[in-house]
Amino acid sequence: MDAILYWNDVALEANRVSHTNGKEEQTGPTLSARALAIVHLAMYDAFVGADNVGLSPANLDPYLTSPAIPAPPPGTSPDTAVAAGAYWTLHHLFSSQRPFFDLIYDAVYSPVGLPAAGAHDGHVYGKKVAERILGVRQGDPGAGSVGYTPQNGRGKHRPDPDNPTQGFHGPFFGVAKLFAATNRHKLDAPPNVMTGAGEYRRALRQVRNKGIAPELAGTVPFASRRTAEETVIGLYWAYDGAVGLGTPPRLYNQIVREVAQHTPNPHNGGAVNTPAQNARLFALVNAAMGDAAILGWEQKYRFEYWRPVLGIREHDPSLGPSGVPDDDINPDSDPGWLPLGSPNTNTSRKNFTPPFPAYPSGHATFGAAAFHITRRFYKVAKNDKNPDPLFNGQSFVSEELNGVSRDNKGAVRPKHTRNFPKGLWQMILENGFSRVFLGVHWVFDAFAVDSDGDPDFSRNIGGVPLGLAIANDIFDDGLQAANAAGPALTAMPDSMDATIPRRAWPQE
Repeated sequence: MDAILYWNDVALEANRVSHTNGKEEQTGPTLSARALAIVHLAMYDAFVGADNVGLSPANLDPYLTSPAIPAPPPGTSPDTAVAAGAYWTLHHLFSSQRPFFDLIYDAVYSPVGLPAAGAHDGHVYGKKVAERILGVRQGDPGAGSVGYTPQNGRGKHRPDPDNPTQGFHGPFFGVAKLFAATNRHKLDAPPNVMTGAGEYRRALRQVRNKGIAPELAGTVPFASRRTAEETVIGLYWAYDGAVGLGTPPRLYNQIVREVAQHTPNPHNGGAVNTPAQNARLFALVNAAMGDAAILGWEQKYRFEYWRPVLGIREHDPSLGPSGVPDDDINPDSDPGWLPLGSPNTNTSRKNFTPPFPAYPSGHATFGAAAFHITRRFYKVAKNDKNPDPLFNGQSFVSEELNGVSRDNKGAVRPKHTRNFPKGLWQMILENGFSRVFLGVHWVFDAFAVDSDGDPDFSRNIGGVPLGLAIANDIFDDGLQAANAAGPALTAMPDSMDATIPRRAWPQE
């Protein structure tokens, strides 16, 4: 295994353990994506700096160019540089796991056939790169909510009524400077909350039927209920910070690993990726997800759109904190509705709705950013929204359905081996729809749909268009930190008066 794949695996394990050991380091989708971006960009620049003076120069452009990190001596080992870049970023980000990192990292390790001086120079250089990357990101806002006041109006996000003490994740995170995207991409507004016919009501009826908790399914006509396949899809893509699993950025990295190890690369005559190509691919993927976290959360707290658990329970205007008196409840309302929910896998805690606004879907944004930048890497065209061959003959087992993970009642879920004959594009769409089947998102949180319920990408609505834009931006610009867009001036919701002073952004 090359050094990039090895330390990618270590980083993904750190994500999993951080959601399992109770230390709360880099937890949740935002901090997970940020941490993985930092680690992989350090690995990439460490590899580039060492390899461009080493034994098999790839002539890749570094991520950090201004000011440039001085080149290491000729003969510097790329493998040891990558190891040091990964080790020192992980060491900083996941301090509780340092004994494990110390166990697998050897600062004097010298690959067979390489002079000890080259190994030493690699370790020194990788540490310098790690320190520079960490320094560049040290001012990022955290995911805490101190200083945030929710709006509480109709249509606005509030805590899950079935988990009323959950709080708010990342209301200030979206102000951060970007990792690599050159523009702070924005979305059009989601459909207006309304009780009459239209796009919003169609989405409400869909998620009310397809996303309902199993114990309440008897209230839904049989023909409209969630199918077994839809239940599997919802669970398959979940990874909602679960014990033993971690977050969606880990899942998407796991899938990209399968592509990297088994898919012929058109850039090198059809063989699978070289270490240099893996360094580039995983830096692109994780930088894209790092920016997906920032821009996704900027948009989430711009609109502060409510989740289905509130929208369905409070659909009638007489329901909710801003209710107006009425004695005729709208039949699309269900004051007792609950979703299947994000699965609290490997615990006995009840399922939940994530503690941040619905629009756009983080899953949809992360997945589209990661998978489409992978498609671009393998020469799929920029605006190609058709099936691709990047998972031909392959399958993937989600750890949500691996025959080991347990649901929150203690039952072991069956193992499900899933294939994707339409490639990563199929994954992008299925990942987006999956959140409807859990009852935690509206379909337009992922993408607009036409009258047949199929994705409509003629409109700039939802996480998939946002993720695609991020992926294309970073890929076309060439992964340059110097060109990344700076911090947002404000992340105030559209509904707030522009004369209100900007929020203070706490540093954590």
